[in-house]
Amino acid sequence: MAEIAGTQLNATTLADPEMIEHGEMTALGLPPGGWVALSMIVVIAIILWKKVPAAIAASLDKKIAGIRTQLDEASRLRAEAEALKAEYESKASAAAGEAASIVSHAYAEAAAIVDKAKADAETLIARRGKMAEDKIAAAERGAVAELRAKAASAAAAAAAQIIGEKLDAGSDKALVDRTIASLGQRPN
Repeated sequence: MAEIAGTQLNATTLADPEMIEHGEMTALGLPPGGWVALSMIVVIAIILWKKVPAAIAASLDKKIAGIRTQLDEASRLRAEAEALKAEYESKASAAAGEAASIVSHAYAEAAAIVDKAKADAETLIARRGKMAEDKIAAAERGAVAELRAKAASAAAAAAAQIIGEKLDAGSDKALVDRTIASLGQRPN
């Protein structure tokens, strides 16, 4: 490298004629890139001296701990949710089983009620049939009694008429005597 008036020449400066003419500015012998590097070293030294990385690490650790706490809480909540889900699923299946049991019991009760209603209807029909038969028999007995009464009345009237035509006072006396004599012979 060549040096012209305190400026170092390298391939870039040799290729750029303006740089050769104007020359590069330096302060205390450091080019601008050197000052940038020096200022970066000073900033990094201040950051290290003020313990900024430790503060950043502490802040990050705090955030990590918070995130871990949230993750633990989330996993705990998830476990609780899964337990609740399992509990509700078991309750739902138990309720479905109970509902099926209730339905089958209801069908059984309905069938029993229908069977009892059929039996009661048959009993009622039989009872009403018996009552109708009894009424018919009573009506028949009443009709027979009425016919007998009418026949007896007609026979008595006919006998009275025949007796009235054929009996005279002498035959009346003989009939009354025979009847009185027969009364003593009858048992009570």
